[in-house]
Amino acid sequence: MSVLSRAGPSEVAFLADTRHAAQLESSAAGACFLAHGCADHAPAGCAKLTTSVPQAAWAVAAGRLHRPKLHGTGAESIDPTAAIEDEVEIAAGVVVGAGAMIGRGTTLGPGAVIGPGVAIGRDCCIGANATVGFALIGDGVRVYAGAVIGEAGFGATAGPEGLIDIPQLGRVIIQDGVTIGAGTCIDRGAFEDTTIGENTKIDNLVQIAHNVVVGRNCVLVAHTGISGSVVIGDGCQLGGRVGTIDHVTIGAGARLAAGAGLMESMPAGETWGGFPARPLKRWLREVAWVSRQAGRPRGSGS
Repeated sequence: MSVLSRAGPSEVAFLADTRHAAQLESSAAGACFLAHGCADHAPAGCAKLTTSVPQAAWAVAAGRLHRPKLHGTGAESIDPTAAIEDEVEIAAGVVVGAGAMIGRGTTLGPGAVIGPGVAIGRDCCIGANATVGFALIGDGVRVYAGAVIGEAGFGATAGPEGLIDIPQLGRVIIQDGVTIGAGTCIDRGAFEDTTIGENTKIDNLVQIAHNVVVGRNCVLVAHTGISGSVVIGDGCQLGGRVGTIDHVTIGAGARLAAGAGLMESMPAGETWGGFPARPLKRWLREVAWVSRQAGRPRGSGS
């Protein structure tokens, strides 16, 4: 199962809208779920699976073909197939799934859950009750209490009997030296991986959705919410309660003031604020003008 842009001859994709027909015409997908009227755009050799709900049909098929590995049901909390190096500290109540790998010098706090196939590097710290699944984590990473790494991203589509979940098939890649605050959630990718760059620092209670790419040496402050497929360049700074729409790009070195709502891509090196976010000087001029029109001195309360 894949998306049209990178599906190969052994993979199944979907096309729900003729606006994206060009992707189908150039796709190497072996089969494709298609809306009625889209079949003429399928290239030779692509099996045409026509349906009134192509995305829903693809989601049902993906859910059956890509079943995630689950934790065992036995009394053993550390699966015997897990590879754990020397000097790993494992507190009470930790669960480690089949095939997981834990590097030397890493600490797993009480109640931490490490899913099947997860790889955690050396000298990491996984906090109490943190959950890590579908993830590859580098060296020197700190994940604080209650963080959730690798749960399914939010995706739903209309099916014949109502909304159905779209399976999330990607991973979370966390590079060396990253810090992830308490209660933060980083979703696994839908198709591509969600990636957090080297030495990035993420505060408590931050939400990072599927397919997001965060660069190196970024700072994301508490209550920030990053929508799906956003790309954040190296060295960006996002203040508290920043929110973005999906599929936007934040250029390297850009800064967003606390509470900003980003509705469009943002150039590198600029500082924006407000809702919707716009360049800082413009935003401050507009705030000052509104304050004067309201008959209050600039900066006064309500």
